[in-house]
Amino acid sequence: MNMMKLYCQDKDLRWLTGDFAPISLEELNSKAEMMSRIDNKYVVDRWALERILPALLEEFDILEIDDRRAFTYDTRYFDDPDCSAYYEHHQGLRKGFKVRVRRYSDAGLCFLEVKVKGKRGMTVKNRQSYDPADLAALTPEAFDYAKGVYTGHYDKAFDYDLRPALDIEYQRITLVAKEGGERMTIDGKLSFRNEKKRLEAPNDVFIVETKSALGRGYADKALRAVHARPTKKCSKYCIGMAALGAVSRWNRFMPTMRMLRLVKGTKLALEPHVLSSAA
Repeated sequence: MNMMKLYCQDKDLRWLTGDFAPISLEELNSKAEMMSRIDNKYVVDRWALERILPALLEEFDILEIDDRRAFTYDTRYFDDPDCSAYYEHHQGLRKGFKVRVRRYSDAGLCFLEVKVKGKRGMTVKNRQSYDPADLAALTPEAFDYAKGVYTGHYDKAFDYDLRPALDIEYQRITLVAKEGGERMTIDGKLSFRNEKKRLEAPNDVFIVETKSALGRGYADKALRAVHARPTKKCSKYCIGMAALGAVSRWNRFMPTMRMLRLVKGTKLALEPHVLSSAA
């Protein structure tokens, strides 16, 4: 096996996580919980992360829980049969939403999360605890919570018949600015699945998200130094729906899917990365 294949198959993230000073979840929340923030998303490869790693080590600590620094996130997204949440995002509507149940597998936590848009493109996330045993469908209480958040935020009726649409799993590393007020997440080993298919992105590409009050934090500057630019259409939910062929229009997400190597030319690259089909 040549060195390039060895490089691309490297699944060990210790090269990225090992040298940071640790921070606890309690310290993270006190420094930068950031339920309201401006997010910038980037798609980068390992080379770019290696280039900026020395600068990040000076400015950020890493979330550590029970000696773990990379955490498995397993998220189920809910949408209606018309894929309204997807198409509203695809069309760039200002009053979009996402409803999901996220399991923090390593920490044994599970939350219902409802995301809506605030002023100046700011993301507003609302959440409450959720029983993972109820993943097959939203409970009536969970639906009422999502409806209340949406209606209260937009003053608009919530007319969506929500049901499971997509599952996404990945490993996340969370960095927190030593001075507080800024976070950075690095997501790798991305896997998308629905009732019919499962699809994995290559292990040497990552989705990086910066979170700061103004959207111009230290992490953004470091990424720009290696010529990384924010990727406007980088919703994991929308990318997964498009890459698995669950929707009929995906042109706005094509550049991001190319960067994640989920497409070949102008076609979805399902065959090389499909691991299995649902029975």
